[in-house]
Amino acid sequence: MHQDSVKTSQSSADDLITAQQLFCERDDRVLFSNLEFSLRRGQVLQIKGSNGTGKTTLLRIICGLNQGYEGELNWQGEPMAEHLESFYGELLYIGHRVGVNKVLTPLENLRWSAGLQGPVSEEQLYQALADVGLRGFEESACGSLSAGQQQRVALARLLLSPATLWALDEPFTTLDVSGVALLEKLLAEHAGRGGAVLVTTHHALQVPDLKVLNLG
Repeated sequence: MHQDSVKTSQSSADDLITAQQLFCERDDRVLFSNLEFSLRRGQVLQIKGSNGTGKTTLLRIICGLNQGYEGELNWQGEPMAEHLESFYGELLYIGHRVGVNKVLTPLENLRWSAGLQGPVSEEQLYQALADVGLRGFEESACGSLSAGQQQRVALARLLLSPATLWALDEPFTTLDVSGVALLEKLLAEHAGRGGAVLVTTHHALQVPDLKVLNLG
């Protein structure tokens, strides 16, 4: 496993995202300044730091959900702000709140979310839920499932998404040992297919071509 601490960024033709001179403050406290990094296809970039150092804020900035920053973000070598349609077409974001409707079943949740990105068959839906360990729970109300099982419902979206870039905020928090192994496998396989991953987590990731960005 290759792991390095990211402090500076040099633009490359292979980079999906480059960040230069990022600055952000909250409540008169600087979260980060002069922050630079890059992410290319085939890589997993882990954003680490103690509580309050801005991990989620940085992820939301990259994904266009927080405009309270200064600096430059590029998508495939061009200013991200000028190519948002292209960027969002390649992005799958799963936040710390996994976005699972507890009234609906895992099957209904997945049918809705996967359908936003194109046609998907019932067979694909059932298979994705089986692959994340939810066989037999497809038609149970999500409100009756454990937090870890609800997290798996969200992770099933990864199996059906055509997105190149996955942005995941603390996806390991509620997972058991088998869930952790499953998610690491999904991240490694996605990167191996030429995808890229941004992930905030304290977990000691075991995936190839791992880069680590330490905040704070």
